[in-house]
Amino acid sequence: MKPSRYIVGIDLGTTNCAVAYVDTFEQEDDRPNIRLFPIPHVLAPGSVEERELLPSFSYQLAEGELPEGSADLPWQKEPGFMVGTFARERGAEVPDRVISSSKSWLSHSGADRTASVLPWNAPEEVPHISPIEASSRLLKHIRNAWNQVIAAGNQDFLLESQEIFLTVPASFDATARELTVRAADIAGISRVTLLEEPQGAFYSWIESTHDSWRDEVSVGDVILVADIGGGTTDFSLILVSESEGELVLERIAVGDHILLGGDNMDLTLAHAIRNRLAGEGIKLDNWQMRGLLHSARRAKEELFGSPDSHSHPVTILGKGRRVIGGSISTELSRREMEEVILDGFFPRCNETDRPTERLQAGLKELGLPYASDPAVTRQMAWFLQRHRDDSSLAGRTLRPTAVLFNGGVMKAESLKRRIIEVLESWGESKKELKVLSSRSLDLAVAYGSVYYGMARRGRGIRIRSGTERTYYIGVETAMPAVPGMPAPIKALCVVPFGMEEGTEADLPDREFGLVVGQPVSFRFLGSTSRPDDRIGDVIEDWEEAGIEDLVPLETQLPAEEGYEGAPVRVKLHMKVTEIGTLELWCVSETGRWKLEFNVRA
Repeated sequence: MKPSRYIVGIDLGTTNCAVAYVDTFEQEDDRPNIRLFPIPHVLAPGSVEERELLPSFSYQLAEGELPEGSADLPWQKEPGFMVGTFARERGAEVPDRVISSSKSWLSHSGADRTASVLPWNAPEEVPHISPIEASSRLLKHIRNAWNQVIAAGNQDFLLESQEIFLTVPASFDATARELTVRAADIAGISRVTLLEEPQGAFYSWIESTHDSWRDEVSVGDVILVADIGGGTTDFSLILVSESEGELVLERIAVGDHILLGGDNMDLTLAHAIRNRLAGEGIKLDNWQMRGLLHSARRAKEELFGSPDSHSHPVTILGKGRRVIGGSISTELSRREMEEVILDGFFPRCNETDRPTERLQAGLKELGLPYASDPAVTRQMAWFLQRHRDDSSLAGRTLRPTAVLFNGGVMKAESLKRRIIEVLESWGESKKELKVLSSRSLDLAVAYGSVYYGMARRGRGIRIRSGTERTYYIGVETAMPAVPGMPAPIKALCVVPFGMEEGTEADLPDREFGLVVGQPVSFRFLGSTSRPDDRIGDVIEDWEEAGIEDLVPLETQLPAEEGYEGAPVRVKLHMKVTEIGTLELWCVSETGRWKLEFNVRA
């Protein structure tokens, strides 16, 4: 495929979206001229303006709620819903009609992510959509805005014709990643490559140093990327090593998917304000509490974004004659905000601490599966403990020597200082932790994803993230049936140790029988002690050869009518994606079937 003129990075955030790009035709040297794409959207009825960030909110308009034409966009008349700033602001006043945190819902394995469930717990008369459609709305708005402003009628410049890097949390499971790609496809964007958000933030740091990053880190440094955004907390570790006299960056660990971030903090702040108001004789009902939640979010973001502000007003729609003007006015002070968030979410702890597990109620409301322990510092300690004995570190005790912050929550200097203080208290040498400077806590992921796109074209530094095991798939031996004895399974190597993510390979000289049209089980196997096996190698007595069973994949592959259960002759094509998924394609003369396995699990 012909390289596109533009490389575009889209940060589809839980709280805000950002878009950056580079015009490859304007490149005169090796340093890409990465630009931000300000996204036009409705800020107030009848007012469309460009902003660096597109708030990740969607508001379901009621019939006749706004004057005719006041929700129109240059590319869309009477849309029936709005995304962005006005959607966020209006949602604070009418919480039943706003959809927020759709990205968190997209990753919620306990929910039907294709069902029309949002806005969550809204009345039946409010139109409901699925998490995948909510995410698609944001991407479609970005696509339409780009095509209006950048393409401006030039078919070659349309967003769908460009190479796009769409970021996801490092801990997204295979289903959440697949649904993200599907949301993009629904929005009319199909040429998409996924990239982990912490890697995007790190690539942005590399780009911002103007090739002087080698002066800021040295061999043996372990860099913790702490990405704390609106809906998730993501941890990644990057090791600085040396190869042929050059510094090499290698991503060595990725944390779990932790639904813990700004959303949790907003809720905590809302409860703190409600309790304060209750002490003043003002009681809020559940409907008002939902409005307070959005107002608390807005106040927190304003205080984070304005370091010189000491407080921000909070308004809640009121009920009853005691409320003057139909609303309740109070404020959130910086001191109150930081005390609530600092003590509740960033407490001091030991490096051996673990997240607190509480006894769960037998019955609970359905909703997002937030982390049971809101202490980010304990989640961080547990992440480092589990990766203490990583083989690439030769068994050394794992303690970060540097940290790179990302995410809107990290705008608060007091929160950064607490994390640094906690990390430094765990070190034996008491060496000062290196703090790498972020280009922008809100925009770094978008900038970095564009830099990664340039690096894929050979114009930048790439982080190594090769597989940490050799992977195999079980192949049943062809032999006569023996009573009481299942057919032996051979281990076929499909991913060698250290295979770089983003690479692919064929096994062209062998054919296999693929059973389609009925339930089957595929056995994925792995080994950390066989680095010399190559694609196509077959190991018969694999259980004695240091190869172990991993999680099997049970599925039913589609088949043409009348051919159910019949083996199809296929050849194999392997790909390890940039986000750590092994795609095993079974290719016949008439069809293709894909199996997926997470090689980071």
